[in-house]
Amino acid sequence: MRTAVLGTGTVGRAWAARLVELGHDVVVGTRDPAATRERDPGWTSPELAPFAEAVAGADLVVNALSGAACLGVLAELAASLAGTVVMDITNPLDFSAGFPPTLFVKDTDSLGEQLQRALPETKVVKAVNTLNASLQVRPLEEGSVFVAGDDDEAKALVAELLTEVGHRDIIDLGDITASRGVEMFLPLWLRLMGALRTAEFTIKVVRPAPSRSEP
Repeated sequence: MRTAVLGTGTVGRAWAARLVELGHDVVVGTRDPAATRERDPGWTSPELAPFAEAVAGADLVVNALSGAACLGVLAELAASLAGTVVMDITNPLDFSAGFPPTLFVKDTDSLGEQLQRALPETKVVKAVNTLNASLQVRPLEEGSVFVAGDDDEAKALVAELLTEVGHRDIIDLGDITASRGVEMFLPLWLRLMGALRTAEFTIKVVRPAPSRSEP
């Protein structure tokens, strides 16, 4: 499967490296490949390309850009992304008032919904935004992750990829409006990170044991 990973930060690099390891045909999209190589002269793999070239012909696009930047970048790629599945792992974090950040959209809307509105011909699926980069691609065995999107086939494709990287409990929350809930988990995630002094933790949805009928 040809996969485009947009973004060369920690999250984008984690996904690109893991997908290459799993044998995917991967290209990493960046605004300026030459500038990226200048910042990181050791970059050799996977291939770097401008955003538009990276998404051309991709079966799946991993949106690993910052929440603040991704809407503008992807809106410019709307024509190229028509019919494509975009796995959106971003969060609408607002650092303008310092740390911890707040959310620049919440409650009655979400970044996932904004992306879907900006890309009406694209199949946006929110996923794994409740985990740090390392656990997104090498999850803890007992963790739960969530998908949300308007297209069932697109969610199935994303779930297949998540299963491939090691996720075992993938919960479909329904349409793209469910992005609101998983994005609003981030303030709690940040507090947990502070309390636990690590970002290496996960959510686990514990279901009740099936009741046994009386003999």
